[in-house]
Amino acid sequence: MCFRWLKRLFLFLGSIMTVLSTGVLRNLTLVILILSALTVLLLMYFKSSPLPKCHPSPVEWSETEKSGNASAKTRRKKPVLLVWFWPENKKFDLQDCKTLLGIGDCQLSDDKSLASEVDGVLLYHKAISQDLSNLPTSRTRTQRWIWFNPDPPLVSQQIPGIQALFNLTMTYRKDADIQVRWKVSARKTPEKGFTPPPKRRLVCWIVDSKEMTNTFNQTYNAYVDLLKHIAVDLIDKMEGEDYLSTIKSCKFYLSFESSIHRDYITEKFTTPLALGTVPVALGPPRRNYESFVPGSSFIHVNDFADSAALAAHLQSLDQDEEAYLRYFDWRKFYTIGTPFADEKYRFLHPICQACHHLSVSRVFRYVPDLYKWFLVAT
Repeated sequence: MCFRWLKRLFLFLGSIMTVLSTGVLRNLTLVILILSALTVLLLMYFKSSPLPKCHPSPVEWSETEKSGNASAKTRRKKPVLLVWFWPENKKFDLQDCKTLLGIGDCQLSDDKSLASEVDGVLLYHKAISQDLSNLPTSRTRTQRWIWFNPDPPLVSQQIPGIQALFNLTMTYRKDADIQVRWKVSARKTPEKGFTPPPKRRLVCWIVDSKEMTNTFNQTYNAYVDLLKHIAVDLIDKMEGEDYLSTIKSCKFYLSFESSIHRDYITEKFTTPLALGTVPVALGPPRRNYESFVPGSSFIHVNDFADSAALAAHLQSLDQDEEAYLRYFDWRKFYTIGTPFADEKYRFLHPICQACHHLSVSRVFRYVPDLYKWFLVAT
């Protein structure tokens, strides 16, 4: 125990006092010398050895408490996640996790004065300064810091000093502790069928016009090749309800990722999938997509010898309604969350997922080298 060494010291002193009381050593000078020697030894001990630490015993939760049926007095409190940076300044109401997603087993806060009290701190990678001066200045021993980065390695700036700073990760990667994308989940009971929204466009692509200036971009080149064989409605970047309604109006949507990396499958793919439009994927290999969604739910560019063959397939599906509707058969057994129209909710889902993670997992992890795991990986 922490005070075992003190117990031994007292026993030693007691034996000396016993010897003194027997009359063997009655010389006062000798007594002073012995006590002085003990004092010197104690000072040398404290100087050379760290003080023993006394840690509180771990809490033993009862079966009632583990099951969530404990009284309010004994039940574990909800964990608190501190949002240190609001990603891209898109702030939503702190109660929206519960009201919009039904996640009520945790609490969100953006009060930085609580940094030393919260269970977790969410840190958005893009907002971290190069000198780390805008990070929290203190951290408890068991506090979990979550590295939030939805971007691929090529556009993720390396910041010196953060390699071993985090113990939880939240990215698009499948091996991250928390994934940022909406997930496909199995239905409890199969549904009879799904009817996609009315279509008035064949192939669409909504893209920022600034991206079109880079003619060496792989996605741009794929678009140009496809355009030689089929008409594509090219629409400048839009947001909100206009963005969602436009995607709904297309039979096929070009879900072309700006970077090709393992697991990098973004809202460019999941949004049309959720809205009843067939994604035409350009990104990691098909097998990688199929680890997240049913293989029959999308079309992959790599499935075809060239853009002419891809265009011919899309045109044939346009003429064959029955074959087209088979791309929605997966909805009988699976479902996926629908994205929010309001831009302020762009990061609602991942942030709420991070909050929920604190409530369902008390595991304390350590990421020894963030760059080796993520930034260098492909």
